[in-house]
Amino acid sequence: MANYFTAVWAIMRKDLAAEWRSRQMVSAMLVFVVLVIFIFAFTLDIDMLTRRQIAAGVLWTTFAFAGTLGLNRTLATEGERGSLDGLLLAPVERSAIYFGKTLANLFFMLVVEIFTLPLYAVFYNMSLAQPGLWLVLVLGSWCFCTAGTLLAAMAAQARSRELLLPVLLFPVVLPVLVASVRASSAFINGLGMEYALSSLNILVVYGLIMPALGFMFFDFIVEE
Repeated sequence: MANYFTAVWAIMRKDLAAEWRSRQMVSAMLVFVVLVIFIFAFTLDIDMLTRRQIAAGVLWTTFAFAGTLGLNRTLATEGERGSLDGLLLAPVERSAIYFGKTLANLFFMLVVEIFTLPLYAVFYNMSLAQPGLWLVLVLGSWCFCTAGTLLAAMAAQARSRELLLPVLLFPVVLPVLVASVRASSAFINGLGMEYALSSLNILVVYGLIMPALGFMFFDFIVEE
C-alpha cells in the first residue's frame, strides 16, 4: 500500500513539476477565468440582488470551462511528448496514474479558484470568505476532476480530443455542477447549511463513486 501511495505522489509531483516549468496550462486557465469575470461584470446590467442570485451559476460555469481547458492537457501532453507509453510501462498500478493525475488536476483547479475568488468578491460586491463555500469548491472540484481525468484518458487517443472531451464530460458532470451551484448559492445568499445539505450529500456520494469507477476501469481505458 505504501508503494501505491508513493507512485500516486510521484505521478502528481511529475505533473506539477512539468507545469511549473512551462506554466502554460494554469496561465491559460487563469486568463480564461479573468476574461469571463470581466465580460460578465461589465455586460450584465442588473441590480445587486440579481447579481448575487446568479453569482454561483457564473462562478461554476467559469470554473467548469476553465477546468476543461486543463483536463484537455492532462494526457494529451503525455501523448505529444511520447511519454505516455513509458508511463504505462512503469512498474506501478495503472490506477495510481489515474489518482496521481486527478490530484494534480485538482491542485491546478484549486489554484485557479483561489486566485480568482478575490476578483469575484470585488466585481460582484460580496463576501466569499465563507467556509461552507470553500467546502463546496473543494468537493465540486474533486468530483469534476475525478470524472474529467477518466474521460480525458478516454479522449486522449482521439484525433479531435479537444472537441470530444467536453461532449463526453458535461453530461457526466451535470449532477456535480447543479449540486455545486445550488450549494454555493445557499452559502452566498446566507441560507446556510440546511439548504445546502442535500446538494452536499450528492457531491459526497459522487465523489466516492467516480474514483471507484476510475480505480476499476482506468486500466481498461488506457489499454484501449
